[in-house]
Amino acid sequence: MECPAEKSKVQVLYDACDAVFSQKELPTFRQIQWLKALLDTIEAIDVGIDEFGFHGSPPSWPNGIKGLICGQGVPEITYIHLHECDNFSIGVFCFPAGGSFPLHDHPGMTVLSKLLYGSMYIKAYDWVKVNNSSYRKIGLGSRVVDGIFNSPCEPSILFPKSGGNIHSFTAVTPCAILDVLSPPYSEELGRPSTYFSDLRIPSLPGYAILEEKDLPEDLIVYGAPYLGPPIVTRDELLGSAACVPTKYSSKV
Repeated sequence: MECPAEKSKVQVLYDACDAVFSQKELPTFRQIQWLKALLDTIEAIDVGIDEFGFHGSPPSWPNGIKGLICGQGVPEITYIHLHECDNFSIGVFCFPAGGSFPLHDHPGMTVLSKLLYGSMYIKAYDWVKVNNSSYRKIGLGSRVVDGIFNSPCEPSILFPKSGGNIHSFTAVTPCAILDVLSPPYSEELGRPSTYFSDLRIPSLPGYAILEEKDLPEDLIVYGAPYLGPPIVTRDELLGSAACVPTKYSSKV
């Protein structure tokens, strides 16, 4: 393996996420802000997406894959998987105009998101009171985000217990969102993705009744290959000595 002269932006993001989310302690506010600043530097081209298809036939990345995904040409909601481990995941959701992802939660997670291009309507709630004793979750939610976001804009942060932990996306134009989740979803570890409907309360502006619902039958997310620069994980780096100088002893 060759030693790169300069790390790609996505490699820098991976290294930072690995450092922050692999520690035993919870991330500090300063660490989360550091990750947010790194996320803010990343553009669609850095993760293998060409928004308008203007780049023609770019040179291949070091992993040998040629070409880029044309953002404007994605016909359905599409997920591009970059990395996942026990501590965090990195991926990109691409949306065609009108594509919608319903209200869903992120149980016990910290989520950082960057709108890479386009315009997106985002609605987000925090729980005020939730009832978990029944078959389905139901409770009162406070609306903390309700508006259209246009790229370029500041990355957003969702915290485990505040910051809009339940949210939905509707693409106003073709757009893409880079997501970092820590820890990632896991049915086995009690972190499933749960979907909700919201019934606004006329007498309480800014509040709604949130009720768990089944996975919408019309929600289909397609997969697409990651065509950006390769990510060298910590395990891969530890398993290779190609970039580590070997010390030789002069003693026989």
